Amino acid sequence: MAFAITQTCCNDASCVAVCPVNCIHPTPGEPGFDTAEMLYVDPGACIDCGACADACPVDAIFPVDELTGQLKAYAGINADYYQDREPAKAEVAPNFHAWDQPVFTRVIPSDFAPLDIAVVGTGPAGMYAVKDLLLHTNANLTLVDRLPVAGGLVRYGVAPDHPSTKKISETFARFYSHPRLRMRLGVEIGEDLTADELGARHDAVIYAVGASSARRLGIPGEDLAGSVAATTVVAWYNGHPDVAADAVDLSAERVVVVGNGNVALDVARILTADPDSLADTSISSHALAGLRAGKVREVVVLGRRGPESAAYTSPELLALTARDGVELVVDAHDGTRAEDAGGKAELLRDVRHEAVDWSAPPAHGSRRIVLRFHSSPLEVLGDGQVRGLRVSGPGGETEIAAGLLVRAVGYRGTPVPGLPFDEGTGTIPNSGGRVEGRQGTYVVGWIKRGPSGGIGANQACAEETVGTLIEDAVAGLLPTPSRKPSGLGSVVRRLRGRTTARA
Repeated sequence: MAFAITQTCCNDASCVAVCPVNCIHPTPGEPGFDTAEMLYVDPGACIDCGACADACPVDAIFPVDELTGQLKAYAGINADYYQDREPAKAEVAPNFHAWDQPVFTRVIPSDFAPLDIAVVGTGPAGMYAVKDLLLHTNANLTLVDRLPVAGGLVRYGVAPDHPSTKKISETFARFYSHPRLRMRLGVEIGEDLTADELGARHDAVIYAVGASSARRLGIPGEDLAGSVAATTVVAWYNGHPDVAADAVDLSAERVVVVGNGNVALDVARILTADPDSLADTSISSHALAGLRAGKVREVVVLGRRGPESAAYTSPELLALTARDGVELVVDAHDGTRAEDAGGKAELLRDVRHEAVDWSAPPAHGSRRIVLRFHSSPLEVLGDGQVRGLRVSGPGGETEIAAGLLVRAVGYRGTPVPGLPFDEGTGTIPNSGGRVEGRQGTYVVGWIKRGPSGGIGANQACAEETVGTLIEDAVAGLLPTPSRKPSGLGSVVRRLRGRTTARA
């Protein structure tokens, strides 16, 4: 019996590396890998060895005959990927004639001298870089994070009802105690330490600081009370220390989430969840209390385009359609049916479509999520406090009465003091991870390439950056440190009068 990859696939390709028969695709380097929603096991080639399941860091791979509930659909989803996909006829690229063999190479000179390297950021991007450096070089690492607890996006960005996804943190945590790694937590570059001071004590510095700020809608009323960024809501329910316990007010019966990505679905799902179902998860205590006391009965997820163009992944949408206790409805204002749109929209084929009266409060009964497509926000309405949203659509303008607006239209990087920054892209200008105009400085993750790709996409990104760093080291292009990295702690204590942590 073949294995199948399911909803929580993180795309880091650990499974590809151990598969003895090359039956998992797309692989790193193949067309489509960078944009794939998940990876797929070919049931015709799988030999049922289970190596992929053992290697999966998020427990996303199971024998087909053990799939239950909504996961049963993934037997077909994996098989369908290979339907009519003869290697010689693959239509992913005009010059693609066969499955490429997976390649994971790292050319390290045998006499490679130990380097002192700092990595700023303990999220997936930073930790994949750490993993690569510790496993493939003899470098000594200093791992820096501005927060007092390591984890980054995995700890503070993954929804608490996705515990399997959060399990990847266990893979990263095993490196915290590595003898060649020193952790400096609670240290912020630009506040506690300058980029120049950090660089002066290391041969190279890799910045993996992510994209932590939220993009704006750019419409009137966006800054009214009751209009919050999804970054705030996500940080709130994950207990991020930067976000106050009362940052999200759930006293409204209807919430509008603007955006059609996975984060928008995460917010909608958490705000409509039965609090008891979240009690044993990693959700913050104040968020759980807020959900218990809250009055939210309906969350509207607003998208500018149709369901076939939505940014959320098919696995996340499929999970939403199979959810118990929460009704899922598609607002039929645009007249579009799933069978007309095709593609991802077909997952909504059996979901009820109805015309919603937005001037009325949500109906009493079970909680529900309403997906409204082909709608653009024009103005946040209210006098000091959000009371609704004016939107445009195929039928003209409509006002949706709501007491809370969540802006989930994307993330954006923020400048690191002392480093160049591209305001247009929200990234640090770089070539292959090498920061422009700053010798010995590198970037990885969203601050390098922009806020695209999930957790696993950072592995290939980190491999590229580490490869660039190694090339520079071998070519003698790294600057010579003027001070020892062991003195970093005393610098921080002098500047801030506080101690730093070591795992």
